[in-house]
Amino acid sequence: MCKSERIPKPTYKITGLFTEEETSRHNQEEEEPPLTLNEAACRYYHPDYARHSAYAADLNFSEYAYLAQSEELLEAAVNKAQDDPKTLSKARSHSDWPKWQEAMDREIATLEEAGTWTTVPRPANKNIVGSKWVFHIKHKANGTIEKYKARLVARGFMQKFGVDYFDTFSPVVRLASFHTILAIAACNDWDIDTFDFNGAYLNSELSEDKDIYMQAPPGYNTQGESIKHLLKSLYGLKQAGHKWYDTLCHTLTDLGFHVNDTDPGVFSACNGKHITIIAIHIDDCMITGSSGDLISKYKWKLNDRYSLTNLGPIHWLLGIKITHNQESCTISLSQTTYINTILSCFSLSNAKPVATPIVPGADFRKSNAPSDNTEATHMKKTPYREAIGSLMYAAVTTCPDITFAISTLLQFLENPGKVHWEAIKRVFRYLASTKTHALTYGNERHDLVRFTDADGASQEHHHAISGFTFLINGAAVLWASRKQELITLSTTEAKYVTATHVAKECIWLCRLTEPLFGPASTPTTLYCDNQAALHLATEDNYHVRTKHIDIHYHFIHQTIADKTIDIKYCPTEEMTVDILTKPLPKFKVMLHSQTLRIR
Repeated sequence: MCKSERIPKPTYKITGLFTEEETSRHNQEEEEPPLTLNEAACRYYHPDYARHSAYAADLNFSEYAYLAQSEELLEAAVNKAQDDPKTLSKARSHSDWPKWQEAMDREIATLEEAGTWTTVPRPANKNIVGSKWVFHIKHKANGTIEKYKARLVARGFMQKFGVDYFDTFSPVVRLASFHTILAIAACNDWDIDTFDFNGAYLNSELSEDKDIYMQAPPGYNTQGESIKHLLKSLYGLKQAGHKWYDTLCHTLTDLGFHVNDTDPGVFSACNGKHITIIAIHIDDCMITGSSGDLISKYKWKLNDRYSLTNLGPIHWLLGIKITHNQESCTISLSQTTYINTILSCFSLSNAKPVATPIVPGADFRKSNAPSDNTEATHMKKTPYREAIGSLMYAAVTTCPDITFAISTLLQFLENPGKVHWEAIKRVFRYLASTKTHALTYGNERHDLVRFTDADGASQEHHHAISGFTFLINGAAVLWASRKQELITLSTTEAKYVTATHVAKECIWLCRLTEPLFGPASTPTTLYCDNQAALHLATEDNYHVRTKHIDIHYHFIHQTIADKTIDIKYCPTEEMTVDILTKPLPKFKVMLHSQTLRIR
């Protein structure tokens, strides 16, 4: 693919995907123009900074799709999994239009009450951004409808960098931090509550030196040529998330919280012997700590500053069903509703379940791409990207057992063949058999344990696959399956390189928990199933077979010398991370899933 070729966003219709029927394209009203390879890669880092294009030009398409479109794939997949109208005209055509109209009126009333804008005549020579409605049916944990939501958003892609916005970075809690906090809370039998801010972005004011003008909301344009001069932040503006995070950060600081240096989405406050932790994901928040009274006190103080909805004890967050059993000191995370939704979306609700996410010994290659025009035409109608995006969200939240399969099939986004598509369908079928399983924290072992492994050069690209997982309170809080950035010359070298990457993640996790509980008193155990790699990491025995290894990969040696990590041997039969590095037979998938506490 040449670099100047335009890359259209996928617009496939899901109906009839698994037959030879023609599929019609979605109405592309309100879609942004397609991006070139470099434009999309630059956009991943900053919407208008061109300085990253030199790096982007070196990306192959698979890397571009993983970097530049991973968030878009996830968003598109979640949107397709919901039966929500995409435009105002479609909402009006639905039988439940009165409920959408009520939701829209409620949103307009909230915006006007907050003083979000003033109505002014259209100014000359000013950039005017558009606006649109986003509709969403919010469901409860059991899948029933909770409420209809209509949100007015600005079409931020019409903004101009340096004219009506500058900074856009808005941190949210990492999923690894989210899992870690839940595991620690389960271990200590803490209360966990959730709440969300009503109209969060409306609580932050825009800079006085940047005037932003927006077209009147669709369906409410009753004042001719008048437009809206925005005074407060609005969803869709490029700087909206940044402004809201700054506002919330200052508020939490005033209340005595400190932002975590390693994850700016985590805040903590110490009151004598008690600790309170808040995890922020835009407007969805989780609060836990050693004192239930302090949790209630801080929620009351936040509600005094901003309007929020108290959701009570945690049961649903970020599309994850969370079951907190304080009697047994366990917390279970599951996505049964989400998995049922995507199975239905891709017409696989009645598919035959399978016991493994990927066929043992499977070898996927680029040569499996379409070999003739007929097959190529058929594959263009196949929603390979949407399927990958749907599965990615499950893989990074509650289903580490499908992570290797997804990371492998991601490599063929550019030109997938029927073999790759059948492999994707197999992952869906595996989820159909395990959709009721949950990632459960709560066990007799409460300390932090890490496993690391690499598979050698078993794939076509000859790069080893690194896999690692961190377990706290008996279940995984962090996991990954990644292609190594270099071609190693031996299995020992591949596992040594993986151990170095795990050491970096280890330091990050220690720094995340240190402000909460103080420094660790003992080194963290890291299990490796290669004796040669273990000896190389613990002893100064560099020789002719390892002297070519780049110096920064010897970082693992230093962390062991500093007693940050204690590396130990683990027999290959008990290496949990095998499920993240290679296709496994049924009995091993079941064994390692149990070790990860997927039950």
